[in-house]
Amino acid sequence: MKNLQTSFIMNNETRQASPFDLSNDASYLAWRDSKLVSYPLVIKDLIVPIKNPKKLSFSEKTQILRLLYKTNMAFYQIESDTEVDKDSLGLLGKQFGLAHIDRTLTAEGEDGITPLQVEANGERHDYIPYTDKPINWHTDGYYNEADKPVQAMLLHCTRPAMKGGDNQIVDNDLVYIHLRDKNPAYIKALMQDDVMMIPANEQNGHILRAESVGSVFSINTQGGLYTRYTARKRNIVWKDDPIVKEAVAELNVFLNSDSPYIFCHRLARNQGLICNNVLHNRTGFKNGDNVAQQRLIYRIRYYDAVHEV
Repeated sequence: MKNLQTSFIMNNETRQASPFDLSNDASYLAWRDSKLVSYPLVIKDLIVPIKNPKKLSFSEKTQILRLLYKTNMAFYQIESDTEVDKDSLGLLGKQFGLAHIDRTLTAEGEDGITPLQVEANGERHDYIPYTDKPINWHTDGYYNEADKPVQAMLLHCTRPAMKGGDNQIVDNDLVYIHLRDKNPAYIKALMQDDVMMIPANEQNGHILRAESVGSVFSINTQGGLYTRYTARKRNIVWKDDPIVKEAVAELNVFLNSDSPYIFCHRLARNQGLICNNVLHNRTGFKNGDNVAQQRLIYRIRYYDAVHEV
């Protein structure tokens, strides 16, 4: 299945052919045209039905890989109403080369799989993913240290909320294309390794997470685009540079536009998302009184980017 991959592998032979090299317009334009041709514009074209997440069929895996290499994301729908255990989700990720898990402060147990649900009390309640409030545009792990980037992510819906909890999702490559076509200087600014600083997470005099400084755009381990971003206004410091300010403003204009490349989708029961940590947000939601209407999403963050195994 190696011929499915359209991303550029960063080895000695292809490094100069990278479409993300600002001095190589020909390579960029060829990649851009290939990226945009026949790009899916309807959410149903991103959803692949699967039977057994622990062992995908050749056809199921091929369909998901095609979407991942085209759009950096793919949704799956398990054709069963049986609740999926966490071991099955871990095995699903491994079929796409996802094995090295980012074990966050709020992950549950040694497996690093995090249950996202409303927490009324405890340390998780202090973090917005564990509330029913909306979450602005971001990539996961934008506050991680530079040597621990979250390159891929899996979200699995065990229970949707009674109302709300929709995600908007956009391929990072399409954001890059928008900005580069507007002004290549925006890309140069956002690829600076000191353009975005996230202060340390300190509580009661203890450092839970160190300060993180890095770029918005860089190259991932598979030669594709890695993106680190948050639209938060607080707890983020942008480099004091006019072109950086312009670039961030234009990025936000795009994310809040009616672009056909921005998908809106509410995960259904036993439905999930596998992606190369694409930009996404979440609307607020309302849970019902019974457990079946109380939102529960499992999340796994990976240091790997999606690749064939």
